Amino acid sequence: MGQSPPGETYNETGVGLPFYQGRRDFGERYPSRRVFCSAPKRLAYAEDTLVSVRAPVGDINLATETCCVGRGVAAVRHRSGAPNYTYEMMRSLSAVFTDYEAGGTVFGAISSRQIASLAIIEPPSLLLRAFESLTAPLGQCLRLLACESAALAAIRDALLPKLLSGELRADEVEDADEPLREVPA
Repeated sequence: MGQSPPGETYNETGVGLPFYQGRRDFGERYPSRRVFCSAPKRLAYAEDTLVSVRAPVGDINLATETCCVGRGVAAVRHRSGAPNYTYEMMRSLSAVFTDYEAGGTVFGAISSRQIASLAIIEPPSLLLRAFESLTAPLGQCLRLLACESAALAAIRDALLPKLLSGELRADEVEDADEPLREVPA
């Protein structure tokens, strides 16, 4: 379970580790880096499953790197270290998480004790290894596509204002293999 560090250690300038306090930065499969923390209290590691444990309960993401987790997030890792199994197993519990969302007096929440007591089927180690070997290439492909998508979005966000303002003109690019260059004023 996460633990929130002092507020003065948060920043949006990239100092420290990416910090996830809740589901706000969760994406379809991976979280987005927005807030950072220079004095983390609790860490999650690359390929740990991140679970929103407070309002709303049960949103799932996969950590892409070492990060700081606040009290609205838990990091889960199967004892075998199988990241794909852990992620899919936690996703399979969505109906269970819905019950916790409705059960809070002020807002939905699930405790570490309640997470530890969730009933899951423990697959034999041979089956678990087979699952990981079959799903690892797919997981790597999904991660690569997510990185490419983020890079393209960053390029779009950087270029679009320049194109709209006329500072940069697409028709002045001679070769598609050359990087875009700024048009002299």
